[in-house]
Amino acid sequence: MRIPSDDEIRDLHERLAPTPQAFASVWTHCRIVARIAAQLPAPDVDPALVRAGCLLHDIGVYRLRPGEHYIRHGLLGHEVLAGLGYPETLCRFCSHHTGVGLTAEDVIAQQLPLPPGDYQAGTGAERLVMYADKFHSKSTPPRFVSAAAYTLAVTRFGEDKSAAFKAMVAEYGEPDLPDLAAEYGHLLV
Repeated sequence: MRIPSDDEIRDLHERLAPTPQAFASVWTHCRIVARIAAQLPAPDVDPALVRAGCLLHDIGVYRLRPGEHYIRHGLLGHEVLAGLGYPETLCRFCSHHTGVGLTAEDVIAQQLPLPPGDYQAGTGAERLVMYADKFHSKSTPPRFVSAAAYTLAVTRFGEDKSAAFKAMVAEYGEPDLPDLAAEYGHLLV
C-alpha cells in the first residue's frame, strides 16, 4: 500500500475544507495529533502509516452539514476517502477513532446517529491514532487535554470507557503536552 505524503494529505484537506478557518482548525489539530503520536512508544507499528492516519482521521469534519451530529464525522471521512479510492486501511482511521471505541451496543444504547456496528480500533496503528487524538480538542478555543481530564470526561459514557482509556495510558504513557501547548498557544486542561 502506498502511503500518501504530508503534502498530498494537506492538499486534500485544502480541497475539502469549506472555509480557510475550517482548514486551519482541522489541519492544525491533525498535525498536533501526529506530533503526539510520534512521542508515544509503539514499536510494532509503521510510523509512516500512523502519521498518515493522524493527518487523515478528521477529514470527515468538512462534510458535516449544519446541525449534523458531530459523531458522524468519522463515517463521513471514511466515505470520502473510500470514494477517492483510498485503501480501507487508511479509511478506517476516520471511522474507528471516536472516543475509546464504539461498539454496536454503544450505538444502540446511546441512540447514536450511526449504523449499528463496531467502530473500535482493530490494529496497533488505529489504536495509537485514536489514543493520540484524545489529547487535543478543536473546541473554541482549541485546547490540549491531560490524561486525567480525559479520564474524567469519558467516565460519563461508562466505567468501561474510563477503564479502556486507563489501559491505554498504562500501555503508551502520557505525552509531553506543556511544550506543545506553549508552542501552539492552546490551553492545557
